[in-house]
Amino acid sequence: MGVSFADALASFGIDIAKAPLFEKYAAELNLFNSAYDLVGADSVEDILTKHILDSLAAVPLLKQLATKAVKPAKPRIADVGSGGGLPGIPLAITFPNAHFTLIERMSKRCTFLENCVLTLGLKNVEVLNTEAEKAPQKAFDIVVFRAFRPLDEKMTKTLLKLPADGGYIAAYKARMDKINAEMSGIAKLVPSWCAKPLDVPFLGTGKEEHERNLVIIPKADF
Repeated sequence: MGVSFADALASFGIDIAKAPLFEKYAAELNLFNSAYDLVGADSVEDILTKHILDSLAAVPLLKQLATKAVKPAKPRIADVGSGGGLPGIPLAITFPNAHFTLIERMSKRCTFLENCVLTLGLKNVEVLNTEAEKAPQKAFDIVVFRAFRPLDEKMTKTLLKLPADGGYIAAYKARMDKINAEMSGIAKLVPSWCAKPLDVPFLGTGKEEHERNLVIIPKADF
């Protein structure tokens, strides 16, 4: 997949020299997947496409949010329910000048995450073994969230406590019709939000199956 994967990175404005690091991370995920139940994929190539490129598709948007949320300080980004490190680790590789906190409640997954941080030589990542409800409040400029569970009232209340004033929540989501249904259910908690389409290379062309969006919620509007 080499050249095509590098082309995909370039389309997101990511240095293609980072490709081997992403591939090394995908190999780690693939190696430990069965033991730690990290991702829904059965090969390195699947992981690169379905998970790493999917995570990186938001990079151009996250660059814009980081510029708005904090200047000129170092952005603080939290990945809530990080699991196998998605999207946090691919984003940490992409943004070496931002500080990432991977929040994960399962100890065995935290063990994997800490091993990945060492294996990949990431100096800008810390792993926090706790539930999202117990994570530091108002401590982050951007809070990312990729778990494919609905933004229900309980989860939304928890997420809203994490960004600092002027920060953002950026939730990776799929179909727009489901997003509209989710957001209507939490309208009292989130009066203002927007969804931006994400283009994930090689994922496929079927709109309903492969549609991806980033839901952006500004802290200023809470």
